[in-house]
Amino acid sequence: MEGFFSKVDKVKPVYDWVFKIIMFICKLLLIIDIGITTMAVIGRYVSFVPDPAWSEEVVLTCMSYMAVLSAALAIRRGAHIRMTALDKYLPKKVVIALDLLADIAVMALGVVMLTVGLTYAMKIGSKGTYVSMPWLSKFWQYFPIPLAGIVMIIFEIEAVYTHFKAFFVKEEVKA
Repeated sequence: MEGFFSKVDKVKPVYDWVFKIIMFICKLLLIIDIGITTMAVIGRYVSFVPDPAWSEEVVLTCMSYMAVLSAALAIRRGAHIRMTALDKYLPKKVVIALDLLADIAVMALGVVMLTVGLTYAMKIGSKGTYVSMPWLSKFWQYFPIPLAGIVMIIFEIEAVYTHFKAFFVKEEVKA
């Protein structure tokens, strides 16, 4: 069984790469948010700095992407709020099983976010436009949800695999 796990473990660099790309996108969105917000605020008080009408809608859209993508990144790091108060009193296999159950539930949420979110983005989002940018579809305002669903599913597959592996492979004790 360990041979199977060692072969599948070779996929880990792909997960690392996806994590780095999503993290880069979040950082880029934060820089865009700060830049546009700074320009809009200064533009209200300094006459030669523009205060574009689209700034609020773009900042809110960037924040939506950043919020849901960074929440998906927290799945990979195991940084979400969890109930772990009783973990030290339960057998290790029970804790692993409960973590596995929680990860499967979160993966199911990711599937719902992907399917329902994509439906909303395609149907509702495609019918509207941004108020300050009538040429831009509201699809982009709804798209963060299915995008985060995809990223959540990807990272939850890794988490489920890790918990499944913990059932069958004994941890090496480092001296």
